[in-house]
Amino acid sequence: MAKQIQGVYEKILTCAKEEFLEKGYTDASLRTIAAKAETTTGSIYTRFGDKEGLFRAIADPVVDGIMQLFCETQEKFHMMDEETQKNTVQRYSSDSMDMMLDYIYGNFDTFRLLLEAPAGTKYFNFLDEMVRIEVEYTYKYMDVIGCESVKSGAVTEDFLHMVSTAYFEGVFEVVRHNMSKEEAVKYINMLKTYHMVGFDTIFSPEKYAL
Repeated sequence: MAKQIQGVYEKILTCAKEEFLEKGYTDASLRTIAAKAETTTGSIYTRFGDKEGLFRAIADPVVDGIMQLFCETQEKFHMMDEETQKNTVQRYSSDSMDMMLDYIYGNFDTFRLLLEAPAGTKYFNFLDEMVRIEVEYTYKYMDVIGCESVKSGAVTEDFLHMVSTAYFEGVFEVVRHNMSKEEAVKYINMLKTYHMVGFDTIFSPEKYAL
């Protein structure tokens, strides 16, 4: 079996990531990847099926990792009692984003690839699933605290989707702009403050005459 040749699988992945980063998904060449990995295109097809399968082999572990981290932090907060949620929501949200940022920078090149994934691949607009989960758990929190904005109909699911999309797109701008980790921490801290103050208009509408 081809996979039994030690090191070839890993070398293909390394060369593929370099090729995807340099040329993008569409223009990346399996022939070039094979040559750099000192193997054949046939061995790539045997191991990965096609170009998308090769891309998935790079991207899937990273996507699975960030989604697991994201869902676990959401569920952990949801399991807290009402008073704890009220008292810790801002700090918990901030700390969770810090953990996610660490994960992003631990897999920075792969996230660069994900953000450039073309239409037709499973990763196109991969942030949509994170937004969906964020909206779901935001509603759960608002239900726990009895948020009047939701009860009155002033805040709808469409609005929360808009706000969450803007937030996560903003977070991943640090990748699109190839920021250093130090720059990103500063940027994200400013974004978190902006986001939290904005959400205060939802959680405490009486302050803002919504």
